[in-house]
Amino acid sequence: MTRVAFLGLGHMGLPMAKNLVAAGHEVHGFDLVPAAIEAAGAAGIPVAASGAEAVADAEVVVTMFPAGKHVIEAYRTELLAAARPGTLFIESSTIAVDEARAAHALALAAGHRHIDAPVSGGVVGAEAGTLAFMVGGSDDDFAAALPLLEIMGKRIVHCGGPGLGQAAKVCNNMVLAVSQIAVAEAFVLGERLGLEHQALFDVVSQASGQCWALTTNCPVPGPVPTSPANRDYQPGFAGALMAKDLGLALQAIEQTSTDARMGRLAQELYAAYAAGEGATRDFSGIITDIRG
Repeated sequence: MTRVAFLGLGHMGLPMAKNLVAAGHEVHGFDLVPAAIEAAGAAGIPVAASGAEAVADAEVVVTMFPAGKHVIEAYRTELLAAARPGTLFIESSTIAVDEARAAHALALAAGHRHIDAPVSGGVVGAEAGTLAFMVGGSDDDFAAALPLLEIMGKRIVHCGGPGLGQAAKVCNNMVLAVSQIAVAEAFVLGERLGLEHQALFDVVSQASGQCWALTTNCPVPGPVPTSPANRDYQPGFAGALMAKDLGLALQAIEQTSTDARMGRLAQELYAAYAAGEGATRDFSGIITDIRG
């Protein structure tokens, strides 16, 4: 049994923490949002009065925060000082690569261990324990974290040194965003040409256009019963989060002077989508913007 502090008990964090509890680990949580605290209590997860209190006796600290600034601030102001020497910090928020490396440096300077381990798979994957983890950090720290990651995820990939887990996440989500837009455009074009949704799905899902955005997250109702399109685009993975991740991708594109025109365009489209009702709808709902 490992003593784990889990900070950030939202739509992703709470089911991840629940899976750790179900596997026999001792989990203490913390969140700033009253509704998240209430949900954690209802799930039988003790919630500390502060982040510092939550990490004080932990062997491992998992953080799942909205943005990099929250990670850096929490590390600097209370978490690193309150944790016992040698605590393993698993940073699972999706943040910028340079922020991940800054968090890593802060943790090491305070006498702790640290990996960045962002996730893919959405709320469904968090609940089912089938997330994909992209990990950046040392071999030893990756090995130490692996038994816990395997409880919360199905595929765990060590991508390299500090920050490279976030690098992989940025690249993955750029691919996902571009492919989701392409699938949405294809269905709108098919509609206007007179194709039935199911007919187009039956062709593309078995042809060279097959992709996750089609076969799992199909943006039209019908062909994939479990897709958000059959729940009025309830996320899933909200458009605001995709817009945020593409903002990180754009930052990386500019820092590396990469010619990534599709990534730039996807960022523009999702920023516009998230500025409206897309902020709280699934990112596949961008098809409603494409239809116009």
